[in-house]
Amino acid sequence: MTPKTPVALITGAGSGIGRAIALEAARSGHDLILVGRRLEPLEDTAAQLGANVRLVPADITTPAGRAAVVAAAGDRLDILVNNAGRLAVGRLTDLNDKEIAQTVGTNLTAAVQLTRDLVPALSATQGQIVNIGSMFGMIAFPYFSAYSATKFALRGLSDALRRELSEFGITVTYVAPRATRTPAQSTFAHLVEPFGMVLDSPERVASRAWAGIMAGRKTIYPGFGERIFALLQAMAPSLIDAALTHKAGTARAQAALNSYTRQKEA
Repeated sequence: MTPKTPVALITGAGSGIGRAIALEAARSGHDLILVGRRLEPLEDTAAQLGANVRLVPADITTPAGRAAVVAAAGDRLDILVNNAGRLAVGRLTDLNDKEIAQTVGTNLTAAVQLTRDLVPALSATQGQIVNIGSMFGMIAFPYFSAYSATKFALRGLSDALRRELSEFGITVTYVAPRATRTPAQSTFAHLVEPFGMVLDSPERVASRAWAGIMAGRKTIYPGFGERIFALLQAMAPSLIDAALTHKAGTARAQAALNSYTRQKEA
């Protein structure tokens, strides 16, 4: 019997890390199901791929959107990449209900629900779940409170599912990239310099992530430095507290934050 071509389903595939991972998956011989809220960006991604591609314009925060994704996957799926996300930045007291709800709903709730709905298809292939988290889910930055909360939760979800779904032969990988140059960067561009952030390209993130995914790694970090910071967070959190509290309180950080808040309110 001829082996079936493996299929990878990627949410948030219209730009950034999602698009770059789609390119990596296509190069490794996977058929693709690309999911996003708008069709045109998905078509732009598909135009760059030399693979069998199905496009699913759907809002995965809705039951109808998730149903469309599940229907596209059918009864077999090899890799699910939960990449779709939203970013809300600013003082918690400046975030409105809608911003918080959209951030939690997209980054966490939709990922939980979509994963639940695709477990039968993943079980059929003893497939793999890949959750795209963030270093903000390892080290929580001030002014990223809602976003960090969702990524910490996604990391916990990954650990729990790895243990829970092992009976079906499903593996789980958590990817923790640092800040990345994507369209969402505009949301926190004003904080890059005050916090001394180092930004990676989506292509660099995707290349490292895909290599780890294919190797079946449980957790993928961007580099050695981030592993050290994650260890410090676990072993000596007061050091991270002091460093980030200092950076958050500098005049440069406060001026950038106040300017961004005024622009958002205008």
